[in-house]
Amino acid sequence: MAEGAGAGPRLAELLAAGWRLWEEVETGAEPSSGAPAVQDKVRQGLDALQRAAAMVAQLDLFSENEELEEIASADLKYLLLPALLGALTLKQVDLSRRLEHLESARAHFWRFLKLCRSYGLGSFHLPPAGPPGEEDAGSPSPGGPAAAQPSLVAMASSRQAKIERYKQKKELENRLASMRTFVESGQADEDQIREFYILQIQKWINTSLEEIESIDQEVVILRSRGTAKQSSAPPHGTSRQVRAPLKPFILTRDAAQAKVFGAGYPGLPTMTVDDWYEQRRRQGVVSGQSAPQRAPAGITDEELQKQQQEKKEEEDDEEALQKARNWDDWKDTHPRGYGNRQNVG
Repeated sequence: MAEGAGAGPRLAELLAAGWRLWEEVETGAEPSSGAPAVQDKVRQGLDALQRAAAMVAQLDLFSENEELEEIASADLKYLLLPALLGALTLKQVDLSRRLEHLESARAHFWRFLKLCRSYGLGSFHLPPAGPPGEEDAGSPSPGGPAAAQPSLVAMASSRQAKIERYKQKKELENRLASMRTFVESGQADEDQIREFYILQIQKWINTSLEEIESIDQEVVILRSRGTAKQSSAPPHGTSRQVRAPLKPFILTRDAAQAKVFGAGYPGLPTMTVDDWYEQRRRQGVVSGQSAPQRAPAGITDEELQKQQQEKKEEEDDEEALQKARNWDDWKDTHPRGYGNRQNVG
């Protein structure tokens, strides 16, 4: 194991910079964590802590085969690197990568807890290495109401554990506040420095357990949303056929008009209504019955209008003729003066 001096001042500076940036983000006066200034600090803090973590791994400062007493007091603070990395990772606000950030932060917190567990720091139950899988989200508990009783017991136990962690966290914060200035000013001896960082580690153990529990709940929600979106999408092979976009063209009534418009716009094709319906019918957009009935080829618009006018006049003549016949029939059965009973003569 490397001694405290082996870590070098550069490693200490990286840890101090990352820790300071996390505290500024955590206690800053910015109204939103998504503010550019806040996210700049998050990126800078992550960069410093990641470089420090790489140096710790290269120096092989910690090993699961050694005891807590074998760690130099000056090196204890580097145990906090994974926890600080997890805390800063959660401060990222890119919603499109939220699930990725949650899983990354959880992995950092879990590595920190596993390392603390190997050194016997704190008495706690180590959570599973990964978040709950998709198959666990939303699945009903087998056995019905009878199987729900253990869950109620577990919930009560979890609530009691949260209360105890909260009390312990407040107590640790008070003790750390009274020691921090003394340690940072360089007036503390080695035993006081060791106690200070062990208290910091215990505080971050509680924080990591809380964060992992919160992360697991959010991961389940995000994955259930993703599953819902996939189930609402149309199944493969049943989506609507993608059609090529229509190119611009001039729609005309007949071939003669198409020639007239086409002559003036050589770059823009012309198409009659019949041609357009035929093309759309071949594409499967309209059925053959939906095409309009067009006049026979060779008949001009003027002749077509004249035929329509004659047909209307014929219909009008038939109506007037029927009305005259009805009047004649009425006069045959009703002599003149019929119905006039008051003005006789």
